[in-house]
Amino acid sequence: MLEVRLTHTLGALRLDVAFEAPKGVTVLFGRSGSGKTTIVNAVAGLLRPASGRIAIGERVLCDTAQRLHLPPHRRRLGYIFQEGRLFPHLSVRQNLRYGQWFAPRGARSEDMARVVEMLGIGDLLSRRPGALSGGEKQRVAIGRALLSTPRAILADEPLASLDEARKAEILPYLERLRDEVDIPILYVSHSASEVARLATTVVALDQGRVVAQGRAEAVLGNPAITPLGAREAGAVLAARVVRHHADGLTELEAGGMALWLPRVDRPEGADLRVRIAAHDVIVARGRPDGLSALNVLPGVVQAVREGAGPGAIVAVDTQAGRVLARITRRAATALSLAPGAEVHVVVKAVSVAQADVGAAG
Repeated sequence: MLEVRLTHTLGALRLDVAFEAPKGVTVLFGRSGSGKTTIVNAVAGLLRPASGRIAIGERVLCDTAQRLHLPPHRRRLGYIFQEGRLFPHLSVRQNLRYGQWFAPRGARSEDMARVVEMLGIGDLLSRRPGALSGGEKQRVAIGRALLSTPRAILADEPLASLDEARKAEILPYLERLRDEVDIPILYVSHSASEVARLATTVVALDQGRVVAQGRAEAVLGNPAITPLGAREAGAVLAARVVRHHADGLTELEAGGMALWLPRVDRPEGADLRVRIAAHDVIVARGRPDGLSALNVLPGVVQAVREGAGPGAIVAVDTQAGRVLARITRRAATALSLAPGAEVHVVVKAVSVAQADVGAAG
């Protein structure tokens, strides 16, 4: 368990946070300038906070009350930056071995063959970084961090510099990292899709403060928590692949309900997370007929959160899980939407992007 308690002032940012990051991926989620990178740099030892305490299990990395501040090289943390930052004169194999060189004597080290297989970089070992794509460089950087036998991994928006194709390439490897590595991973992101796919825990930040923390499904399904604004709101459903159909659709089962998506490249029986963006959801008081949309889920309104503008976020609890809908306040009034109202939510199958579907973990 990584424990973080910090206060610090950096320019206009006044940081005051406290949270815990258990095994798995804890995502620091919020707008640019909310303090995400400042927190990661404080954990890494690259920034000395004004006050606070940082510890991994029994190992205290920083405690200002005791005037304790371990330097970065003594913290045993793997740091993955936005760019791979590989040594250009070394091969991939040599870059990986450089990570092993930092592993302390006597520590249980990761097996290089296992790391290479997990990250799918076996055919890259003889190449130099200049011959790698952005996604390949990031996979090698992750491997180098793992082979240093860290107590935790810090990842500061590791996909930010990649295009959508390279992000799609590397996300499955990050899911494997989440599921197969037995240490905390503190991951910075302002991408709702990344958070929905990767996070086991979410720490939502706004202007240097923690506004929510907990399991990804609970935080992302809370209509009052929109760190990136209402436009990026969306909830996460747990689903399982039932079968792939000849017309290009995949049938999922979520809480006993059928959910249809464009073909998902996962085997039958696979457990998934599916992010449903709030702006792709329509709310109806009765079951609608004659629609092209395949996904119509009955549910009950849990909350209605009105924004400062003309919009509102409606949280609907369905058998498949909680769904958020972004509608106008006028529509909410016209439909008499309030907690307890029985409704149906409508989701177009083609509105769910492949980037919003990932392994359950």
